[in-house]
Amino acid sequence: MDTIPLPLPSLLDGATGTRLQAAGMPPNACTEQWILEHPDIPTKIQKEYLAAGSQIICAPTFGANRAALGRHGLAGKVEEYNRRLTELTRNAVGEQALVAGDLSPTGLFVHPFGNVHFEELVEIYAEQVRALDAAGVDLFLMETCTTLTDARAAVLAVRENSKRPVMASMNCGENGRMLSGTDILAAMIVMQGMGVDAFGLNCCSGPKTVLEQMRRLSPYRAVPLLAKPNAGLPKLVDGKTVYESDPEEFALYAGELAEAGVRLFGGCCGSDERHIAALRAAISAIDFSRLPAPEQDPDRILCASEREAFFLSPTVDVGEEIVCGPDFAEDILDAEENMGVVKVLVRDEDDLEIFEENQYMLRDALCISAYSPEILERTLRCYQGRAFYDGTGDFDQEFLQKLTAKYGLVVL
Repeated sequence: MDTIPLPLPSLLDGATGTRLQAAGMPPNACTEQWILEHPDIPTKIQKEYLAAGSQIICAPTFGANRAALGRHGLAGKVEEYNRRLTELTRNAVGEQALVAGDLSPTGLFVHPFGNVHFEELVEIYAEQVRALDAAGVDLFLMETCTTLTDARAAVLAVRENSKRPVMASMNCGENGRMLSGTDILAAMIVMQGMGVDAFGLNCCSGPKTVLEQMRRLSPYRAVPLLAKPNAGLPKLVDGKTVYESDPEEFALYAGELAEAGVRLFGGCCGSDERHIAALRAAISAIDFSRLPAPEQDPDRILCASEREAFFLSPTVDVGEEIVCGPDFAEDILDAEENMGVVKVLVRDEDDLEIFEENQYMLRDALCISAYSPEILERTLRCYQGRAFYDGTGDFDQEFLQKLTAKYGLVVL
């Protein structure tokens, strides 16, 4: 199958989980298993989204990775479930809409805060990506990300196992930070550096919150933005959960979202086919060709740690480098107190292990250096931010371009 370009602007679908719950899915059920046992229900939902105007519909594979299925004793069902769930969606929509392979957070935390290493996360996603790619999805959507480690692992898994487009969508609070503390601006800088085809937000508390954050992201975007908010906040009415935004209010923000750079629209929790139809009408009235593109400042270099975004000058002073020795943690603190930019030298395997163990401490922009191409790439792979390279060392341009394309390395 040839790769299908991401159509822009485009309308995605609405909620799946809250609609399945309304249709009778028990709270603690394995969603993917329940869907396969009740295929008529998701088929009806997807056909309703198609009729409402959705151009991209997610296969219900959100929790069909080894980690999530394993909590239900179904870790061995990854290939089967992703294949069957993709087939279910393809049969529902035919060729009238693109089918997205839906990826979700694993719920795992990377060492030293959890018991897995980053490469284990990559392999968990890679297993699911290979299954979805073989099943014939048109693109991938990694959504509801609450940690940058999951997002990076998923994007690497797609880039290494498929030629399909990949979109990354985060979840944040009204303060613009993910559950892990990452500023979504930092997340966008990392994700677009890694070559995602779109970046955005889903879930959150509603369209107004998403719009506020999109306006923050817009001046720095290099890829289309995606907005898939909840239908407002949930509340209990007569013992039932009801979301506060009706279809008209939900679609009211479409024009302002478009002005902020959103080109992919949809709904998350609480939305249904009525919300998607209202969005369809609102989007149809927008002349996207007249909306301005962001002005890129050539003297503004976008970098990020795992939590913060940084705007550097090409003439930034990186100061003296620190090595990954036994005092690495203290050296990081000293360097950040004095410079605001940290230059780190990773010499060998032992240094790499120290770096991976302590890189979460890096709060400021990182300038990276290494003794060998292999060590440099492996350091960038495990670093949960977007680093830059100041030209010291003896690495050829073709190799550095590869690191730029895959890991977002900024070469000064």
